[in-house]
Amino acid sequence: MNLKRIFIILLLFNFNSAHVYSMAPDVFIQSTVNRASQTLSENISKDEKIYQLKIIAKETVDIKGVGFYSLGSIRNKLNEADKKKYSELFELYFLKSFSSRLSEYTNPKIEVQGKKRLNENYTIVNSKLIATSDRPEVKIDWRVYTKNSNNPLIRDLIIEGLSLARTQKEEFASILNSNNNDINALFKALEDFSK
Repeated sequence: MNLKRIFIILLLFNFNSAHVYSMAPDVFIQSTVNRASQTLSENISKDEKIYQLKIIAKETVDIKGVGFYSLGSIRNKLNEADKKKYSELFELYFLKSFSSRLSEYTNPKIEVQGKKRLNENYTIVNSKLIATSDRPEVKIDWRVYTKNSNNPLIRDLIIEGLSLARTQKEEFASILNSNNNDINALFKALEDFSK
């Protein structure tokens, strides 16, 4: 078995997440989606799939960074206790939202097509969700935080031009604006969703 073949097998099965963190952004994304696809195609319960998907998300997504971006400028007005509480609630919210949506898919095939380095901190990785008889092809771009090249992390998904992080930020802004920027209203919304 040659080295190239061994490398491909490691990418496809990727049992050790440490392999992910030493990869270029496009290989990191392809490896991550391969892991998720493998989980979704396994003959296990939906709860077990959700559990496995949460592990993948914790290892590959900058949940804290996405959370504070989603909070907008109000984050600068929060005290440390509120920031800590928000981070904890946002992580629960994010993991539930991400895993429950993704667990509905059965073996989605995502193909990485290229990458564009924006600067030393960010690279956009271009991919597409392969069309099936049940769904059309979907263009997905991944915003990867690459400041630490040994630990790239996903900061945003742009699906057919729509940024999920920006959409989340607008949602949270709407909750805050409707409640005189009271952070407790957002805390309650996050708690209610995560129950």
